[in-house]
Amino acid sequence: MAQFTAKDVMTLREMSGAGMMDCKKALVESDGDMDKAMDYLREKSLAASAKKAARIAAEGIVGSYVDGSVGVLVEVNCETDFVAKTDAFKELVNTIAQQIAVKNPATVEELMEQTFFGNESETIAAMINAAVAKIGEKITVRRFTRYEGNVDTYIHLGGKIGVIIRVDGSVDKEAEHDVAMQIAAAKPTCVSRDEVDQGEIEKEREILRAQAKNEPKPKPDAIIEKMVQGRIDKYYKEICLLEQSFVKDPDKTVEQMINGRFRVLSFVRYEMGEGLQKREDNFCEEVMSQMGK
Repeated sequence: MAQFTAKDVMTLREMSGAGMMDCKKALVESDGDMDKAMDYLREKSLAASAKKAARIAAEGIVGSYVDGSVGVLVEVNCETDFVAKTDAFKELVNTIAQQIAVKNPATVEELMEQTFFGNESETIAAMINAAVAKIGEKITVRRFTRYEGNVDTYIHLGGKIGVIIRVDGSVDKEAEHDVAMQIAAAKPTCVSRDEVDQGEIEKEREILRAQAKNEPKPKPDAIIEKMVQGRIDKYYKEICLLEQSFVKDPDKTVEQMINGRFRVLSFVRYEMGEGLQKREDNFCEEVMSQMGK
């Protein structure tokens, strides 16, 4: 019979993060050998992760990390909003963001294969699998952005929306942060109209002209062109960051608020779960299954 004590069970629990009964079973299966018990738990962790792989993970948080001239924005998904709000999940997201800052992976796939900067004997994939076993939900790293230079981040609603920006010019952190907040609130898709695909704009012009000419009372071409240009300008003000009304002072544009202090080079905005299939819970089926019917 395996020889181990309650203290051994507690030690294994602290080392692995697994549940008490799982640790006890691991020690029984390994005849009290702590190293073999750890291997047993890791194997079970991988098996548990594989079973969860088919589940839908559309909750989670957008997290950020900034260290000097390196900034990271990352979205990590789990299955429920309840888990997303736990300290354990938030700590995992922060650790992953730090990993991206330190190791600079090019893709999510490369990130998963990297060894963890805090423990070079463990890969990020293994670390996440261990978290899956401990937390009990599927966990996936969906996407990330890493910037170098003068960077700032903004996280809104506890991780529902996240923004990272990179600027050039004099350091004005308060104004930079205001710009990041603007991006979170107003959803621009580009910095200025120079970045807008002019082919798409011309296509939009043609559609607007055709609409105007097909109205019951057609207008002169000169009037139509003014109308079309007015709608195009309105479109620019919706999608171009610098042309948007500044949320803190709508009488100014963002460009007027910046007032030449710095230049926005690029930005990325993540909205947690956008485009992902959401889990649909059937509470009737869930209750029936728990009752064994």
